[in-house]
Amino acid sequence: MSETPMEMNNLAMSEKAKPLLAAVIKHIRENVDPMTEEFFRLGEGRADRWSYAPGQLELLEEAKQKARDAGLWNFFLPNAETGEGLSNLDYAYIAAELGKSPLAPETLNCNAPDTGNMEVLERIGTPAQKEEWLKPLLAGKIRSAFAMTEPDMASSDAKNISTSAVLENGEWVINGEKYYISGAGDPRCKIMITMVKTSPDAEPFRQQSQILVPIDTPGVEIVGPMHVFGHDDAPHGHMHIKFTNVRVPEENILWGEGRGFEISQVRLGPGRIHHCMRSIGSAEKALDLMIERGLSREAFGKKIIDLGKNMETISRAKIEIEAMRLMVLKAAKAMDTLGNKEARIWVSMIKAMVPEKVCNIIDEAMQVHGATGISQWSPLSGMYTAQRTLRYADGPDEVHHHVIARAEVKDYQSSNSRTDRARNEIATGRTRSGV
Repeated sequence: MSETPMEMNNLAMSEKAKPLLAAVIKHIRENVDPMTEEFFRLGEGRADRWSYAPGQLELLEEAKQKARDAGLWNFFLPNAETGEGLSNLDYAYIAAELGKSPLAPETLNCNAPDTGNMEVLERIGTPAQKEEWLKPLLAGKIRSAFAMTEPDMASSDAKNISTSAVLENGEWVINGEKYYISGAGDPRCKIMITMVKTSPDAEPFRQQSQILVPIDTPGVEIVGPMHVFGHDDAPHGHMHIKFTNVRVPEENILWGEGRGFEISQVRLGPGRIHHCMRSIGSAEKALDLMIERGLSREAFGKKIIDLGKNMETISRAKIEIEAMRLMVLKAAKAMDTLGNKEARIWVSMIKAMVPEKVCNIIDEAMQVHGATGISQWSPLSGMYTAQRTLRYADGPDEVHHHVIARAEVKDYQSSNSRTDRARNEIATGRTRSGV
């Protein structure tokens, strides 16, 4: 049912979700923040960068168990049988809190790319696919990846995806190359949802399919990590992968041949809202760090916060954060009330807006920190690179701006056409009446 404009502007969190938000904040403060520094300290200098050092996963599992015990598990899923049954609007408030901590999402089993993969499997997977892959993902026992982007194609236009899958004797034979496959470096990653071309002669939006490919399938070669601003992000990684005569059962296809684009819409709308709200959490963290640094250091006889335009910078950051929050909450509301397809313009607006503005806020925070802001002594440089990367992930800025502008132009032309017709009808009516 369509909502009225007034109802669309009701962006309050539901009463039933408020206790969950309070519990999440408490979990992060009491169980995640205290172990975060130790988790990363343990990982320093490990012999195998593509593994976890002794003690790291134990810390993570302890926090995950505390989350389970508190009932904080899989609440990103809209299905109340597998998650909390939250609306996108309610989850958006929680995602902002998750964005303030690098480990919080995983302790609650709400981490990307698993969230998108689990939602796809939960909504369209077969019973066998759910048993084999969704069940261990929901339990937090394995991790997953989404393999779409290709090095030799402009992958922002998904119609260009060229990794082929040909059906032979009840098996899909896959050949091609992918890169920047996030999470595929993690030793716990066991399954990839892989975008392939199965029907090259079909209409453009029916050529692509998505197929489940276990990462240990013969012919899957992890060539190595792609670096992001010089970092390999081990052990999570953004991997370069080659598929050479990779064979998987015919039943590993998701939802049927030629439905790859439809599946993408299942995962991308909610995923983009999650990304953007977590980004706002990062911006809030950057603002806190900016203020803390400005109050704790002096230069030229003043606290840094009082130098130059730093107070105005803080003001502008706060204004931008609240403006972004309202935009993302409205996009989430549109998803809940209008559905993925009708809400796509709102989702594109926040995806084009939020990462760019958050990058600017983090950049200002780094400036206030001086050289420390771009060093390993501060989380800001890592936060910045994550946000800058998000301006490519799930569609580059330019694609989203094009989607928004195209819709706006179409609405304008349609509106003008209606106005012209009305004017013509009035003019014709006047002429006929002799006025």
